[in-house]
Amino acid sequence: MTQPPPPPPNQPPDPQGGFGAPTPPPQEPGYGYPQQPGPGYGYPQQPPADQGYGYPQQPPTAPQQAPYGYPGQPQPPRPDQGYGHPAQPQQPQSPYGYPTQPQQPQYGGGYQQPAPPAPGGGKKLSAQLQIVIAAVVAIALIVGFGIWYANSGDGSDEAKDPGGTTQGATGGGDTGAKGGGGGKEKAPADTQAKVAYKIDIPKVPDVTDVSGSWITDKAFVKPGVNSLVAYDLDKGGVLWTLPLTGQMCGASRHVSADNKLPILFEAAKRVAPRYFQQCTQVGVVDLNTGKLVWSDAVSVGDEKARLSEVTLSGSTVAAGGGDGGAAFDLNSGNPRWKPKEDANRCYDLGYGGGPALVAVRKCGSYDNPTVLVQNLDPVSGKPLAQFKMPTGVKYASIVSSKPLVVAADVGETAGDGSGISDFFSIDEKTGKLKAKITADADQYAARCRATQVESCHQAVVGNGKLYVPTEEHEGSTGEYGSETNEIVGFDLATGRMLPEKADAGDKYTYVPMRMDGANIIAYKEAPYDKGGRVVSVDGATMKETLLLENPADRTPQNPERSFSLNGADLRYADGRFFLSDNLLSKPRESDTGPKDYLAVSFAVPR
Repeated sequence: MTQPPPPPPNQPPDPQGGFGAPTPPPQEPGYGYPQQPGPGYGYPQQPPADQGYGYPQQPPTAPQQAPYGYPGQPQPPRPDQGYGHPAQPQQPQSPYGYPTQPQQPQYGGGYQQPAPPAPGGGKKLSAQLQIVIAAVVAIALIVGFGIWYANSGDGSDEAKDPGGTTQGATGGGDTGAKGGGGGKEKAPADTQAKVAYKIDIPKVPDVTDVSGSWITDKAFVKPGVNSLVAYDLDKGGVLWTLPLTGQMCGASRHVSADNKLPILFEAAKRVAPRYFQQCTQVGVVDLNTGKLVWSDAVSVGDEKARLSEVTLSGSTVAAGGGDGGAAFDLNSGNPRWKPKEDANRCYDLGYGGGPALVAVRKCGSYDNPTVLVQNLDPVSGKPLAQFKMPTGVKYASIVSSKPLVVAADVGETAGDGSGISDFFSIDEKTGKLKAKITADADQYAARCRATQVESCHQAVVGNGKLYVPTEEHEGSTGEYGSETNEIVGFDLATGRMLPEKADAGDKYTYVPMRMDGANIIAYKEAPYDKGGRVVSVDGATMKETLLLENPADRTPQNPERSFSLNGADLRYADGRFFLSDNLLSKPRESDTGPKDYLAVSFAVPR
């Protein structure tokens, strides 16, 4: 560890007991079948009580191939990486179900890889066909058709985040009251916002990822080029700049109660013609002062481990990637665990943080892996409970750590780039599956970056429910340009869709941002002659309250229109709304269109 230098100037119920029930292995397992006897997919798998983190889950079988380098790229294994155990035999496919959603943060936002397409990115259905489908689905929901669920409690025992905030596109857990109502964000006397300030795009050498943004009581914080920069919350002036050895390549969606933020960054600056460096450095930044509290790297053999994401739970900073996972003390930087070498040669791909710490652990070959979801003790790293994902799952994304909600593309059947075919509501104490919700790619707009563990967008968890937006569809008039969508909810204990839904209204589209107590904070993309809105949706009644409305600006110079929602960070807190870009590129000399910005701030009168 180094101290920082002084700053320079759908599947039918299993015939043997139901989906998720214990499934004994075949009497004569063939090559590649896990040799450790025991129940199969979906059964709660408690790790041995006398073994610590990294204990072999199964004997080695097939060579491991993990994703490498920058997030989401497949990578060949290191010479010192061995074999993990393979996946279980294919389970029968389940009937049509319903989506769950990625976990949503409180306010501000963590590092996010540019998201897959948001609402409107999926396939569209005609209004007539949607009406028919909606009627059929409504009947199916009422009678419970198409949903398999397991009753293992009502999901009421949901812990709250131990301090700090969850900032990003998904949240740290269920902090809302089940009855709806409440929340810190209140409607101001005047909801008409104005542009507070605009931040110009810095000079970039090539395509540069600047994902993520965070809000403190004084600053709006955004990655720059080889730096992290804080801007005055109200006026936009630079408060501090933290120079880094290289480009930021990851950051936590969760921030500590005293505004400490875990980040990843490259060890050296990018130099032409190879604008790429390995993401190897992990550190913690004090967002109040702009100081790097500590930084470190993880060794795997003679090389530095390649990391792809980092998160925070309590006082544990956990980073993962294709070389495995490591954890550090938030305040001191002292290591808590490092990638383990064991007979299994499995590795932690990444972690979901917030009120609990959850690992996604991969074993086996790249083409036929076993994916485990483990609820960890955040101090020792010891697994407390474990759930085995079904056959056909290569990656899993943590939507919420507590209650535990996981998204996955089973058998790569989503087909729309969303990374989600199903959501899994899991009892984090026992590892038992509570409900499986199938997300029809044509109907729901939640997105996860499949190769990232904590990367889901437009889905939030609160009140014991999962809330997701539907895809855009024709509005009530059926006219061109009337497209709209809804926010729907699913009970995490049963998987059932709630009868209430929030309707964005013709020409408006909901984009859920985060939970606020029991309420959903959402952006409403507006038609060309209106300004976008930020609303609070009651999680029980699904009725909305207007918090902020941006100015109507039909001109090409409208800064709100300069951002694509598919690749932007959206943040709202206390009457301030921020839009910022996630990916910058070197401008072309031929560019003559409206000016683009790194970020734009809108605010209501104060």
